Parts: sequence; C-alpha cells; structure tokens
Amino acid sequence: MSAFPNPEHDHSQCSDRVVRIAHAICRRRGVRLTSQRERVLDVLAQGHRPMGAYEIIDVMAGDGKRPAPITVYRALDFLIAQGLVHRIESRNAFIACMDGEARHDTVVFLICRGCGNVGESTAEGVGTAIDEVSRASGFHPDLTVIEIDGLCQHCAQAGDGEAPKAVMQ
Repeated sequence: MSAFPNPEHDHSQCSDRVVRIAHAICRRRGVRLTSQRERVLDVLAQGHRPMGAYEIIDVMAGDGKRPAPITVYRALDFLIAQGLVHRIESRNAFIACMDGEARHDTVVFLICRGCGNVGESTAEGVGTAIDEVSRASGFHPDLTVIEIDGLCQHCAQAGDGEAPKAVMQ
C-alpha cells in the first residue's frame, strides 16, 4: 500500500476517520478532546499537507471568529502528546496522524516536493538499527522521526518536480 493517497480521493473520509479514532483514543485514555482540539485536528486531517499554526488559524477563522494563537498551540501540544498529530520539523508545520491508534517508535515522513503532500510510514528495520546505534552510545531515544524529501508516485508519474531519470521513464 502506498503511503500517499490518490490525489482525487475524498479528504472528508480521512478527516471523519481521524476524528472518530481520536475520540475513541481520548475516551480510552480518560482525556478530553474538546471542541477546539477536535477542530484543529479536523483542519489538519482535511488534507495530507503539513500546515503551520497560523495556516490552521486562518482556516478556522473562515468559520467565523479567529481563534487566539495560544489556544491553537495548546490544542496542538495536546494532540501531539496523544500521538494524534505529528510535527514536521523541516517545515515547522503539523500534520494529522492518519493512523492514530498506532504508537510508532520510528516514524518516516515522505515529503513530496511536487504536490506538498506528506506520507507517513513506519520503519521497523530502520528503528532497530537506530536503537542498536543508540544503545552502543548509551543513549535512550523516545521517538525517532525521519523526514525524506522527494517525489510521490503520483507526481513522479505525472512528471511534476524534478524526478530522477529512472523514475521518469
């Protein structure tokens, strides 16, 4: 299965699924998914592109009142702590975890320079290698995040971006 959705797929299905999973996780953990937190998660789950906090605020303002930045940052902190949202460090942005029930030790983000979408995958073998290197150094990682820039299958096939020659045959 591809880490990237088909560009023509219905994002509302992704959003509905992510929010439904988030409610179940929060209920099970005894934490509250407030309406503000749910709205931030829903905005992020509407697409597969990372968004900065102020982009989230702009989308939320389209519904009427513009939320204060601190409330969005607090919601993001909660959602990250619950494993429902990830931070894409290289983009200073956030993305909804499309598989909120999975607790990842090693997360790989595949960031397409063509369409801007981000695919999320796990890397068990890579995680094992990183754990071995860490243990040998006496280091104890909590979470390993790897960000890989390139072209998704859809953009490579469409000829978007600068794909390697082998991909553009």
